[in-house]
Amino acid sequence: MKNIMRQQRHVNRKATVFAPASVANVACGFDVLGFAIEKPGDIVSATTTKEHGVRIAAIKGDDGVLPLELHKNTAGVAALRTLEHIQHVRGEEFGVQLVITKNMPSGSGLGSSAASAVAAAVAVNALFDYPISPEDLVNFAMKGEAVASGSEHADNVAPSLLGGITLIRGYKPLDIVRIHVPKELCAVVVNPHIIVKTKEARAILPKKIALKDAISQTGNIAGFIAGCMREDYALIGRSLVDVIAEPHRAQLIPQYFAMKQAALQAGALGFNISGSGPSVFALTNDAQKAKVIARAITSVLKRAGVGSTAFISAVNTTGPKVKVV
Repeated sequence: MKNIMRQQRHVNRKATVFAPASVANVACGFDVLGFAIEKPGDIVSATTTKEHGVRIAAIKGDDGVLPLELHKNTAGVAALRTLEHIQHVRGEEFGVQLVITKNMPSGSGLGSSAASAVAAAVAVNALFDYPISPEDLVNFAMKGEAVASGSEHADNVAPSLLGGITLIRGYKPLDIVRIHVPKELCAVVVNPHIIVKTKEARAILPKKIALKDAISQTGNIAGFIAGCMREDYALIGRSLVDVIAEPHRAQLIPQYFAMKQAALQAGALGFNISGSGPSVFALTNDAQKAKVIARAITSVLKRAGVGSTAFISAVNTTGPKVKVV
């Protein structure tokens, strides 16, 4: 009887979720660091149906690029895995219909695939009164992220879902640590209007790295985290150095080093590639200076004939926004 009443309570429910974009790697933290920004982000609306399983009813804002086939879509896979877990635990037999609204292109380096996966997983979880904790929900969003990137990794998923700055300490088991966000930290994120596929950007990386590079990268990760904990912006800036991915991925991004020089000359603490690119980011502790940095970066691209979109944002510490009706 209780199960029937619970099912009736969930009939025709709708949850709409905005999940934010994110900056992965954060220069020194390849595959282990990430932070969320306030915008852009993707939106997924999920509605309960009497039909079992998950169906994608529509995708908006993608110019027809993304697949409606469930198992080829990041949001679809994340929603399905979340629903299957809830049904296994509760024995409920509802289905879910999704409408996905893309506000950033795939291959932008802004965690687009992760945002869709997060929004879908959170929406399904919200439909059934949040039986899965946000930390555990990361696992289901990662299943969706793997569709786009070829592997399950959480450097975009975790900050998008949990908000703030996150460290992936390990995957077996998944161990996510939230890092203190300095109150004045501000990000400038610029998206050149080109596409870099995540799989291609990963393929260009070396299979082995030198011991000296591993030591350098480890020191910078530690320095970045210590800088955040102490709100030491100079230390944060000194630590935004990447000796693993940047030397190889920079060649995929037009005017990369010219943008970097312009950002640093404009007063940025540091500058690097957002995720696998082509988006780039700079950090500052001065919101007014952020506007100058954004203009400096976009001006380089404009002179080269490349369009771009700039976002200035504090670190988003709240993660997804949810509305249930």
